[in-house]
Amino acid sequence: MALSSRLTRQLQRELLQQGKQAAPRVGRRTFVSQTTRCTRHDRPSKHTVPQHARTFAKSARRGNQSQVAPNAKAYLESGVIAGAQELVDVKKVLVIGSGGLSIGQAGEFDYSGSQALKALKEAGIQSVLINPNIATIQTAHVLADEVYYLPVTPEYVTYVIEKERPDGIFLSFGGQTALNLGVKMNKMGVFDRYNVKVLGTSIKTLETSEDRDLFSKALKEIDIPIAESIAVSSIDEALKAAEDVGYPIIVRAAYALGGLGSGFAENAEELRNLSARSLTLSPQILVEKSLKGWKEAEYEVVRDASDNCITVCNMENFDPLGVHTGDSIVVSPSQTLSDEEYHMLRTAAIKIVRHLGVVGECNVQYALQPDGLDYRVIEVNARLSRSSALASKATGYPLAYTAAKIGLGHTLPELPNAVTRTTTANFEPSLDYIVTKIPRWDLAKFQNVNRSIGSSMKSVGEVMAIGRTFEESFQKAIRQVDPKFAGLQGDHFDNLEEVLKNPTDRRWLAVGQAMLHEGYTVDRVHELSKIDKWFLYKIQNIVDCTHELQDIGSLFGVKKELMMNAKKMGFSDKQIAQAVNSTEDEVRARRKNFGIRPWVKKIDTLAAEFPADTNYLYTTYNASSHDVKFDDHGIIVLGSGVYRIGSSVEFDWCAVNATLSLKNLGKKTAMINTYSTDFDVADRLYFEELSYERVQDIYELESASGVVVSVGGQLPQNMALKLQETGKAKVLGTDPKDIDKAEDRHKFSQILDSIGVDQPAWRELTSYNDAKKFVEEVAYPVLVRPSYVLSGAAMTVIRSEEELEEKLLAASNVSPDHPVVITKFIEGAQEIDVDAVASKGKLLVHAVSEHVENAGVHSGDASLVLPPAKLPQSVIERVKGIAEKVAKAWSITGPFNMQIINAENPDGQGESLLKVIECNLRASRSFPFSSKVLGTNFIDVATRALVDKDVPEPVDLMQEKRDYLAVKVPQFSWTRLAGADPYLGVEMASTGEMACFGKDLVEAYWTAMQSTMNFRLPLPGEGLLFGGDTATPDLGMVVDYLSPLGYKLFAANEDVKKHLEESSKDGSVKVEVIEFPKEDKRALREVFEKYDIRGVFNLAKRRASSMVDEDYVMRRNCVDFGLPLFMEPRTAVLFAQCMSEKLPKKEGIPPEVRRWSDFIGGKPL
Repeated sequence: MALSSRLTRQLQRELLQQGKQAAPRVGRRTFVSQTTRCTRHDRPSKHTVPQHARTFAKSARRGNQSQVAPNAKAYLESGVIAGAQELVDVKKVLVIGSGGLSIGQAGEFDYSGSQALKALKEAGIQSVLINPNIATIQTAHVLADEVYYLPVTPEYVTYVIEKERPDGIFLSFGGQTALNLGVKMNKMGVFDRYNVKVLGTSIKTLETSEDRDLFSKALKEIDIPIAESIAVSSIDEALKAAEDVGYPIIVRAAYALGGLGSGFAENAEELRNLSARSLTLSPQILVEKSLKGWKEAEYEVVRDASDNCITVCNMENFDPLGVHTGDSIVVSPSQTLSDEEYHMLRTAAIKIVRHLGVVGECNVQYALQPDGLDYRVIEVNARLSRSSALASKATGYPLAYTAAKIGLGHTLPELPNAVTRTTTANFEPSLDYIVTKIPRWDLAKFQNVNRSIGSSMKSVGEVMAIGRTFEESFQKAIRQVDPKFAGLQGDHFDNLEEVLKNPTDRRWLAVGQAMLHEGYTVDRVHELSKIDKWFLYKIQNIVDCTHELQDIGSLFGVKKELMMNAKKMGFSDKQIAQAVNSTEDEVRARRKNFGIRPWVKKIDTLAAEFPADTNYLYTTYNASSHDVKFDDHGIIVLGSGVYRIGSSVEFDWCAVNATLSLKNLGKKTAMINTYSTDFDVADRLYFEELSYERVQDIYELESASGVVVSVGGQLPQNMALKLQETGKAKVLGTDPKDIDKAEDRHKFSQILDSIGVDQPAWRELTSYNDAKKFVEEVAYPVLVRPSYVLSGAAMTVIRSEEELEEKLLAASNVSPDHPVVITKFIEGAQEIDVDAVASKGKLLVHAVSEHVENAGVHSGDASLVLPPAKLPQSVIERVKGIAEKVAKAWSITGPFNMQIINAENPDGQGESLLKVIECNLRASRSFPFSSKVLGTNFIDVATRALVDKDVPEPVDLMQEKRDYLAVKVPQFSWTRLAGADPYLGVEMASTGEMACFGKDLVEAYWTAMQSTMNFRLPLPGEGLLFGGDTATPDLGMVVDYLSPLGYKLFAANEDVKKHLEESSKDGSVKVEVIEFPKEDKRALREVFEKYDIRGVFNLAKRRASSMVDEDYVMRRNCVDFGLPLFMEPRTAVLFAQCMSEKLPKKEGIPPEVRRWSDFIGGKPL
């Protein structure tokens, strides 16, 4: 007993050192070749852990295992710390969300916002959330008391403040969107006018951290070096500044997210073009000396109002400076910093955060000289950032939750750590594992896009993998990014050295190619890429192991020791099989014969020094025991894995809701996901790859009672059959053999024919000649697609024989096992989306949404209207009939989704033709939308069906008359994707979505369009530019709506002018033709300024074939200049109608500013 009381006294003494002292780190970082890090406070420490702490750590381990560790709860209750004396007095707090997911601002902010709402709920404070992103977990009454699906703009937020009268506001949980909004509204005096307290970090601090001039002055006051920069607001000033600083330079935009508007320039010409583009996105840009090739590191820092300050996590970029941290591979904790460097930067971070007066969470980014102790601060984000979400998950320290509590006035020593529950929040985690983050890009989906990565972020998602060695965590992360990668590998490059020097999204593949296949040495790769040699030597270990396996060449030559060694380095069974010419199943069997299985470890933040009570788990081969017992026999829920175009936060919502429903039904759950889920949802959360091997390992270890594959998008679906047939797992819901019958076009088609459901004419073909014959029968246009696709990968509409030849040779390479399918494409038809749930083949609930756009726009990029505004009731009834037939034919249990085309009858008589074009036997990305609009949780109904418990009676939600509707619109990130053509087709291009409610289509669509990122409404009197196809009446319809409002109308050529003037109703329309330089961006920008052009309507018939196509130049520059672009006919006409009805704006609060609970009549979800 003496020992544990000594422990308690020891802990109290350490926590009580005036609250300013961070508790010492007793964590031994076994995999880091450095001295143990332990620190008192702001001085770099040369020595290792102080002696008393060292012996106590050892004796604690030697001591009796059953002794009780210090308990934070008992400790806090003992009254040692005077708790919560200075709480902020607020009754109702407004939380600002981040809006639609876009590049640079994704699901991380759903995660941080959800935690802030939890903290408010615990404190008994009412919460009001504004976030138009309907797919998020935070936009539910489980977390927020009231939700407004409205644009996150000063105008709408002011209306909500006027209506709700909150007394506090949180600005740091909604990414850059919320932060910019707060700064703007404060300038407008809104917070003072309505007495709203800004909680947490003050606006002054936010402004200082965002305004580069103020920021550099503030850091100079405390002698912290910062990259020398000059703030300018015009191109000429930028050129002059560059002469002072000296090339090469980097340009950054102030108040921008994810490095938007930044880039490198080697000379004046490059700088001129770059600054022209950046100044359209931000009023102020910075010209700084470039430190390309230095190391980049970040620290996450937490500080409370009583000046307690700790660093929770530090990270280091695998890529040297020059690549935006959101596009870099990142490891945590840092691996190549010496103890001196680590402490120098830690001390500086704490000094900066205290000086700026941050209250809550903050991250500091550094550039560090690779071979000296010189460093520069790159930037400080005084808000929850993308890396804070990573840090929370990597360390098990809930940053957002803690920041919210601090914002309410709590101090760190009085808060228990919500994850471990055995320590207070005033401690610095130490890790006995390593985390690797790799970004996911989807640049291949865009034509003409520039694939180099630099200071402006382009990735759409990221994965986080945990292992006990860098090799293990790196290879796990590679597989999480895309299942097609087996681990470290190469790829074909025309110019390998060029890609090593100048990074693209395929940088790591280039390193793999050079070291695995081209025999490059570590020194040579380092010389070209400037990647630290430490990382390259680790990659060399993987290369050596691969070669060793290849040299043996047969599975039976692989002995236990080599197998074990490969698994410790993160090799997958499939990867080993490829090296020794075997199969995944054979390798798995041999591995299990050797008794080699993964061990399950907790993310315990205390490096195993104290018992940790956490359900964050990962698997590793670098261990010898499990941290958990497997007696739950729960149900495994497979998440969706990495965010990518076509699969993001919507599937998180589905997986989390399925898990919560299982909990409510009294089932134990284990979720497997790579990144996004919060820690208190499932009984167990495995941060793991969604591969057959790993899922099967966990299923066997847990001896689980079932696995759910229908709520995580396409990835789990692709595994379902193998899990059941090879792995003998119990797949809940629809039989995977039936899933296969829907995925395989032939089987799908035969079943539809047998139940009398129509579909467009199609054929599966293996040669170009057969294809040509089929197309001659059905006539162009046709749709070409491979089997098994997610979000239309490699799907194309073909309108001529030349295109057919070119595409077939490209599309058939997509999946050699699956030949190409060609379908008749029906132009001008309407598309309908059906989300539904069935049980044993009987339809339980369904939602029928209509697309605003014509068929041919991918359903993920379409605007959905629910309940439909224009579909006749008879068609809705017929659609229900199809859903019932499909549910029965595939004996579906669980969620499913269909896309149906509603085409005019060619005879001109009789009812329209309904043709099914797609059916997925899983939840779709519109499930959260359907659930939240109709007030029925589809996933909850589906989960009950899956486990066959408390299954509700069937109900027809589409019969109910509603006095509202909602519109879901896509969020595009064109601005980020330099060169990509902003044009909609069958390939999905959007990165996120928003939805808004209204009493009718105009009201809902008007609000939804304004909630897209950085949307600025063109006001009467400003200029609008028109272009595109003059063969259809759409441009004329737009002009008829807009000309009475007093806009100035412009066209780039005589044809468009003539068409617009002639097709207007009363002939009163006047259009001016303006000069339109196609190859000089700067000149074009001046034209836009000269005519005050504030919006573009470009309705082209097809994608541009060249970079100097007038319509392409118009669309591309419109998004580059940050203007609203309407490039799809139906939505363009609809928004023009909205403008004609809603402008000029009327006085008072507009009718669409209503609570979600008022629209749907209560809080059913």
